Amino acid sequence: MTSKDSIVALSSGRLPAGIAVIRISGPHTRFVVETIAGPVKDRVAMLRSLKAADASVIDHGLVLFFPGPGSFTGEDVAEFQVHGSRAVAAKMLETITGIEGVRHAEPGEFTRRAFLNGKLDLVETEALADLVNAETEAQRRFALRNADGAQSEVYSSWRRRLIHARAMIEAEIDFADEEDVPGSVSEAVWSDVAKMIDEVGRHIQGFKAAEIIRDGFEVVILGAPNAGKSSLFNALARREAAIVTDEPGTTRDLLEVVLDLNGMRVRIVDTAGLRERAGKVETIGIERARAKAGGADLVLLLEDIVDPQPVGAVPTGVPLLKIGTKADLKHASEGAYDWVISSKDGTGLSGLLDEIGRRAALAIGDAGDVLPSRLRHVELLKEAKEFLAAALAGQSQELRAEELRLATDRLGRIVGAVDVEDMLDVIFSQFCIGK
Repeated sequence: MTSKDSIVALSSGRLPAGIAVIRISGPHTRFVVETIAGPVKDRVAMLRSLKAADASVIDHGLVLFFPGPGSFTGEDVAEFQVHGSRAVAAKMLETITGIEGVRHAEPGEFTRRAFLNGKLDLVETEALADLVNAETEAQRRFALRNADGAQSEVYSSWRRRLIHARAMIEAEIDFADEEDVPGSVSEAVWSDVAKMIDEVGRHIQGFKAAEIIRDGFEVVILGAPNAGKSSLFNALARREAAIVTDEPGTTRDLLEVVLDLNGMRVRIVDTAGLRERAGKVETIGIERARAKAGGADLVLLLEDIVDPQPVGAVPTGVPLLKIGTKADLKHASEGAYDWVISSKDGTGLSGLLDEIGRRAALAIGDAGDVLPSRLRHVELLKEAKEFLAAALAGQSQELRAEELRLATDRLGRIVGAVDVEDMLDVIFSQFCIGK
């Protein structure tokens, strides 16, 4: 794709900063660089005086020029590295956009041009967005592996196998009487299709682990009023994130903090105390608490060792740890609880955090696994699997070949190998300006 205009943006972080990186891409890039900084060598960082339209010096900084197609976007790309003041960055952007044919970039437009010019496929593009937004080590590793093409290769390999299968089936249909066409290829083709159905199914199951890596391992704290939920919440957050009083029903809404446990994102959710007799507003909080716990990755059910209170029904089918609280006031009965803690003196808190981290690591599984990283991928994979199953169960070779074509199309949509124009605006709007 050849762009008619060039785009420019501040690609570094919030100003003021040590340096500001201003990136430009498009057909006018070399002219812009030579106008502001004079002649430069390709792929060589050069210290230059950067001049405005009136020949006054804006700043002294580094200039790098990357000729296309060997650049991030596939177009001519340049970067100006200047002092990171708001005034310098603003004057640079004003000077560059003052040149005809250059405009400010929209969010994600640099990456969009890279995709349209074949430098990245759609999965790698999404992974790049994840890498930019990564907050934990697990997120970084996951995003980097996908950005390097591991996920794309899985989908592309399945697509190549289906294209080959379709070619064999269609050859058998059209040229069954020709000597150079192998005798029945159906057995080998459909055996591979059955194998692929199993592979796709196992891959889809990995989406839960990918969600935990991206969104966090969710831990919901449940218990009766005054069981120590908010005290534990604050102790884990290491700050006064929730109000703690002796009055029942103090916490009425869901409160959340995010922890980084051994490189994994863990979300801790405090909830309203569970009891039967409650006011109208508190009852809404209790219903939200039960609903939240029903979808959690782990529930911590707290009980006051000194004064145990009933909590009614608790979610089933969700991993649960029964926690005895206020261990500083009384010893718990042997075997009554999975864990015993005191938020006041810290008893058991370190071990509880280790246990949460261990369970989060188990939920993520092998960090080297290739997992579907978007719900979009999962939906298309499910459709592809359905078409493969229909092809395997079909009777007419012509219809079975068509089912294979539809499955191939769905895999192509994941990586952007077929028309995905309707998704591009949504995907690239997730990026910051300058990327």
